[in-house]
Amino acid sequence: MEYRKFEHTFVIRLDPGEEILTSLTQLCKKEGIRLASVTGLGAAGTIQLGVYDTENKQYYSHEYKGLYEIASLMGSITEKDGEPYLHLHMVIGNPHNGECHSGHLGRAVISATGEIIVTEIPGSVGRRADETVGLNLFEFMNED
Repeated sequence: MEYRKFEHTFVIRLDPGEEILTSLTQLCKKEGIRLASVTGLGAAGTIQLGVYDTENKQYYSHEYKGLYEIASLMGSITEKDGEPYLHLHMVIGNPHNGECHSGHLGRAVISATGEIIVTEIPGSVGRRADETVGLNLFEFMNED
């Protein structure tokens, strides 16, 4: 991973073999990022995407291997229990048949390159488990 910071924005390049969530978590810890938005694109060869079933309150994951274009990567960075909490969704496309898949990002290993923009937002937002929906929702803390 190589990146540059421009005011509150990080421009990141991921190289083949680097995993998106692992790399962004490392960036958050190194740079002290507590709240940010994420966008990106690129290409990945191993991807795990999940879809949340609101009735059963669980994710159903699918793994994709091969040549996939990252058509869209977007989401948020917050904190949970003092650690970075990445909530990212991704759309991938197969260049051979045009088939697309999307969902909650569980894992993605870069095959060619990843171009990611992390825009830091002043402040912090936490996460709390919500039993009603079964997800970790935004928790707005009082700012001192």
